[in-house]
Amino acid sequence: MKRLLPVLVLGTLTLAGCANTSPYSGNVYSGNQAKAAQNVTVGTITAMRRVQIQADSRAGGLLGSGGGAVIGGLLGNQVGGGSGRQLATVAGAIGGAVAGSKIEESTNRVDAWELEIRKDTGQTVVVVQKADQAFQVGQRVRMIGSGSSVSVAPY
Repeated sequence: MKRLLPVLVLGTLTLAGCANTSPYSGNVYSGNQAKAAQNVTVGTITAMRRVQIQADSRAGGLLGSGGGAVIGGLLGNQVGGGSGRQLATVAGAIGGAVAGSKIEESTNRVDAWELEIRKDTGQTVVVVQKADQAFQVGQRVRMIGSGSSVSVAPY
């Protein structure tokens, strides 16, 4: 069992970061966006700041908390004996669930840009997308898409 514990820890921590953050990029299109006409508007970045996007976990948070509970319970079970061991196991499982949930939450954060863009029409919009390309204030950009699905790209 003691040899299995490091494998469980590494496996849980590896899988905890399994959120798909690609959709937050301006360089990634979903399957239904491919081969579909997109609206294009042009504007100028007037302000920008670094933000983070909290990506949704594919497992709905169960992987981090569940994996943490198992690991915490296994560690707690190594302490004491009798009813003390049972209490340590329960306390370890609860603590592990909380810690695992926090680890999963932090690994599912994505660095992003909040871009304030003044369209050539005079309207100002804000678009948040993954910070996987460089932008700067004053830069001309294209906004591709419409409604809740808009990506920003250099002009």
